[in-house]
Amino acid sequence: MTATTAFYEQTRAQLARLGLPDGDLECAAGSEGAFADGGHFRIEVPTVNSSRAAETLLAESRRRGFTVNRVTETRGMHRHTAREIAEYVALGREYGAEILMSVGPRASYDIGASVQTPEGSRIGYRLRGQEQIVRAVEDVKRGLDLGVRGFVVYDEGLLWVLGRLRTAGELPGDIHLKVSAHCGQGNPASAQMLEMLGANSFNPVRDLTLPMIAALRRAVTIPLDCHVDNPRMSGGFIRTYEAPDIVRVAAPVYLKTGNSALEGHGVSPTPAQLDDILRQVEIVVEFLGRHYPAARQSTARRLLEPAGAGPRTEV
Repeated sequence: MTATTAFYEQTRAQLARLGLPDGDLECAAGSEGAFADGGHFRIEVPTVNSSRAAETLLAESRRRGFTVNRVTETRGMHRHTAREIAEYVALGREYGAEILMSVGPRASYDIGASVQTPEGSRIGYRLRGQEQIVRAVEDVKRGLDLGVRGFVVYDEGLLWVLGRLRTAGELPGDIHLKVSAHCGQGNPASAQMLEMLGANSFNPVRDLTLPMIAALRRAVTIPLDCHVDNPRMSGGFIRTYEAPDIVRVAAPVYLKTGNSALEGHGVSPTPAQLDDILRQVEIVVEFLGRHYPAARQSTARRLLEPAGAGPRTEV
């Protein structure tokens, strides 16, 4: 049942035949999905842009008694030394957390002026020209050589390339390709397209309502990566009280939380900001335990799901 009235019935029926929901969904019924280990949600902390910050975050979360399942770096791998990337990888192994590194070349680092303008900013972090595709693939190969197995992708064409190289056996079959919210995708048709192109998880735009998120879940099987809060420069909202409902309608879901402590994206958090990040994560975990105790969080071990509905692989 949709949240709208029954207008446009022919179009809704046509979309349903394509495997899409016929509208944004009412949220009375929850998702029956889960991760391979039975967990309904995982905690992801984005914008952890130094290995030192990652170490503080993981060590302090363990000391405070809650689990961070995924740490996401967002400045770009080409902004880090090989030593720093190897430190991220080692921390992931030590603390049982997924480490996702972002593919570095992107429009905002390029020499093109369009992305710096109000109109041109709509390009987001996508790539300009074929040489940037080449360099992005090289960036992924560099990460692979250093032990990285999870990558944040900002360009749908690059996702298609990486997915095909993985299928052909020219990249490892266990790599995780996460589509960033900076791609600007937020509807079920786009979600299905990204899944078909090889996405292992999908971060929709940050301000979707619960019925919109529920419709995404109906359309795809891959995990959704949903913001519970975010920096002021991309809205500054804090949806702590919605976190239980997001898990209920979107499982399996990564709850992205903590970076409301930051002014924007692509920065390195200060010690004071790291403490605010940890506080926000702890609050979200507390609210889930208080208001949705039936929801299970994945344990602190690395789990990777290959694209599509095939068997899942534990690492």
